[in-house]
Amino acid sequence: MNEISTKPYLIRAIYDWCADNGFTPYLAVKVDSNTQVPVAFVKDGEIILNISMDAVHNLQLGNEEITCGGRFGGVAHKLIVPLAAVIGIFAKETGQGLAFQGQESAPSVQHANTGDEPPKEPTPPSSKPHLRIIK
Repeated sequence: MNEISTKPYLIRAIYDWCADNGFTPYLAVKVDSNTQVPVAFVKDGEIILNISMDAVHNLQLGNEEITCGGRFGGVAHKLIVPLAAVIGIFAKETGQGLAFQGQESAPSVQHANTGDEPPKEPTPPSSKPHLRIIK
């Protein structure tokens, strides 16, 4: 029996939690040849994407990849991120979220804000995931 990964479900859960609480979901991505993002915004092989409803359009949080359209420096781009490339997902305002095991490092602080305003520096999640009670 093929076992389905929990990763896409956890990504969708943190995304929904961010939306429900008015937070901005950021996606940390390890860029490789299968990842389609603007290379000008990649630093040290990684990129952090603002995937909020206000920043992207046609967001699809699928079981194999995440796709959407976004603007970088006023230029429209189609983004394709395989789930294997996702390092973590977190709220910009609090830094809370999930970092996925099996990755070499925690997300760097290079940001590609898909909105038109300059990016703000979010607090990246710690390299060790932890559970926290949220009321």
